[in-house]
Amino acid sequence: MRRDPNLRRLSRDHHTGLVLAKRIRELSAADAARRDAAWTEAQARFADALEPHFQLEEQGLLPALRAAGEDALVERTLAEHAELRRLIRGPAATVAERFAEALTAHIRFEEATLFETAQRVLDPDLLAQLGALHEQAARPACALSGSESGSGSEPGSARGDGTL
Repeated sequence: MRRDPNLRRLSRDHHTGLVLAKRIRELSAADAARRDAAWTEAQARFADALEPHFQLEEQGLLPALRAAGEDALVERTLAEHAELRRLIRGPAATVAERFAEALTAHIRFEEATLFETAQRVLDPDLLAQLGALHEQAARPACALSGSESGSGSEPGSARGDGTL
């Protein structure tokens, strides 16, 4: 089934997650210092990109699916989000590979099952409301005056250096 335009933002976020998982898997051959530094950056990427994605799903899509009677899918999604949050807080040496595997499997589940179900069972008007919520959340907040410096630490900051 073709992706509903109102779920495309969430689908696009999955690309970021798959790239992150691939880079984490590549760390297995790195020395400990490089692996730990890259893991710290992966944790920051998770906080900047994937955590907001999880929150969007948890505040919009999942309640809508629960209301439509899709409790099992909602519970699975929430459990996987909790597991990914737990893993990302762990040390690279013990959890990085498991995190990469779990993230990849979670994304495949959402794309193949969760989003397909949402498109099938949710009313088009409700999907449109969810799409508007997703797009609103994607818009950067405007600085009030130029008094706030661009420290690069804001969520969604551009990272053009090719790192995670």
